[in-house]
Amino acid sequence: MFTATAITLIPEAWPGPLGASIIGRARAEGLWALETVDLRGFGLGKHRKVDDTPAGGGAGLVIRPDVAAAALDSVPRDGRPRIYLSPRGPRFDQNMARDWAAGPGVVLFCGRFEGLDERVIEARGLQEVSLGDFVLAGGDVAAMAMLEAAVRLLPGVAGNSASLTGESFETGLLEHPQFTLPRVWEDRPTPEVLLSGDHKRIEEWRLSRSKALTFDRRPDLYAAYSETPTPTAPETGDEPD
Repeated sequence: MFTATAITLIPEAWPGPLGASIIGRARAEGLWALETVDLRGFGLGKHRKVDDTPAGGGAGLVIRPDVAAAALDSVPRDGRPRIYLSPRGPRFDQNMARDWAAGPGVVLFCGRFEGLDERVIEARGLQEVSLGDFVLAGGDVAAMAMLEAAVRLLPGVAGNSASLTGESFETGLLEHPQFTLPRVWEDRPTPEVLLSGDHKRIEEWRLSRSKALTFDRRPDLYAAYSETPTPTAPETGDEPD
């Protein structure tokens, strides 16, 4: 079973959104498991101290390597990647979510303060991973977001597995626009092609819209998709929006 272990200073924040909707139901049904390890339980002295001032001076506090290592060592070494949520790491993406979902699970170290002593990152082989180019107060929110992305890919979690294949990033493109009832809303009609019943035309329309959206909003993705350094604007078709 896919098992996620979160080492955290705020275990009361978990499972958070992972306890709701399809992710929470999948956990209740035994499709995946979540464990939390309270870092404070490995703290030192009467006050369970987990941090200290940065060597060389500076603002804030740094999590001690001895405390962090004790928490990490309490988790069995069972082949799961050990992740440290850090803005210094490569950005998490759909490929990484697929890799995690294909494995036995993941161990996530959720930092706080100014970060984690570099020595324990090296000694325990932690992989640094970032949610994006911004800084949070700690790693818990980022860890939950990454877990949701991975867990929803597990067999049986999504009610309709086919719904996963056409999503943004799965094909290298952003997802096409979606429409539902009513057919006309505030004088805006659903594109006629989507009501035609012609599946070939519908797929062509969706692909053209995905290409156009990606070119406009994420030219970096479009360049990788088209394998050209300077892609030209894609055809958008002549169907109404």
